[in-house]
Amino acid sequence: MVEYEGTAYYGFQRQKGLPTIQAELEEALYRLCGERPRLLYASRTDRGVHAMRQMVGFDTKTNFSPSTWIKGLNFYLPQDIGVRNCFGVDDGFDVRKAKSREYGYVILNCPTLSPLLRRFSYFIPHPLDVEEMEEAAKFLRGEHDFVSFSPVKERTVRHIYNAGFERREDHRLLFKVVANSFLSHQVRSMVGGLIRVGLKRKKAEEFRQEMELGKPIGPVAPPHGLFLVRVNYENENLHS
Repeated sequence: MVEYEGTAYYGFQRQKGLPTIQAELEEALYRLCGERPRLLYASRTDRGVHAMRQMVGFDTKTNFSPSTWIKGLNFYLPQDIGVRNCFGVDDGFDVRKAKSREYGYVILNCPTLSPLLRRFSYFIPHPLDVEEMEEAAKFLRGEHDFVSFSPVKERTVRHIYNAGFERREDHRLLFKVVANSFLSHQVRSMVGGLIRVGLKRKKAEEFRQEMELGKPIGPVAPPHGLFLVRVNYENENLHS
């Protein structure tokens, strides 16, 4: 289980000549045990996106204890990436086959920017109609074709189990969404569309109609407000 701040990285997946989370993890593995295993992961986060509980998996011939893996990898990793937990799993387990994935998007909705939150929230100084945003978010729940929210044009049907907003006392507005899986840019596009509803540039009913017609809905919200919160598996022991 890996946590990271995505600010300095071009996403999770390895890219030639660019800093990525996967490249840092694989280099740390090599330095720790001398192996270069194929690293699998549960969710491919984009450039600038953060994670609280990203799940990765690899096969190894090295017989370290979980605590040795955690301490050893963290020794070699940069300070913006950390291994939080480690598990041994059966040979048939595939980290990519999760039951669901949970994302959160943080909006800072107040008149002045917070220097401490600027890398972890999307600052919107204008008032938002959260009730109307919540009404629009209801239309995301269930199984739908989400082509409106992604540049991907094939196999765009997903099942969203829950989507809605939670207000925090420090002017943060948290959008929480849980689905079986997500399309590229889907969460950020949904947030961008919901913000337009909150700014009264469209009604919740218009949001629903555009989604049903497959019209592009956005704009895409910036990545620094987005967090991969959790990946869920049938085996509950993997969630701690």
